Amino acid sequence: MSDPSLHVVLFQPEIPANAGAIGRTCVALSAKLWLVRPLGFRTSDRHLRRAGLDYWQHLVWEVADDWDDLLRRLPDPERKPWLLSKSAGRPYPEARFQAGDVVVFGSETQGLPPSLLAAYPNRCLRIPMRPQARSLNLSVCVGIVAYEAWRQCGGTWER
Repeated sequence: MSDPSLHVVLFQPEIPANAGAIGRTCVALSAKLWLVRPLGFRTSDRHLRRAGLDYWQHLVWEVADDWDDLLRRLPDPERKPWLLSKSAGRPYPEARFQAGDVVVFGSETQGLPPSLLAAYPNRCLRIPMRPQARSLNLSVCVGIVAYEAWRQCGGTWER
């Protein structure tokens, strides 16, 4: 893969099966997966590999030591990331995604830290849901947002 269609960032993910399923979605969309430490699992975890099945060999992914390390390693340091949070006011379909965007998701139990959300107040998005649902599974959230970005970009990310 020369240029990823999208950069999917999991900030301190905890559940290997979610990361594996997200990896499969990234392969489907020619997206790059970034994992930001600390991780709640080892990247050799069998649950991670099992969830990714035979797709894992096709996944382009990297692990960053922390947020600053991630920002240094992203290909376009001027491009501001989109951050997903249930506390954000702006619904994700209102974002204008472009190929190569960076989309950041927090850990399954903590979400993204308030300091990170405060650093990008105009780039925070939420997935609307009824109040009876506290949250959605992380891999479901990535799928929803990543495919919306793909749709907005014309659905032509085959490279």
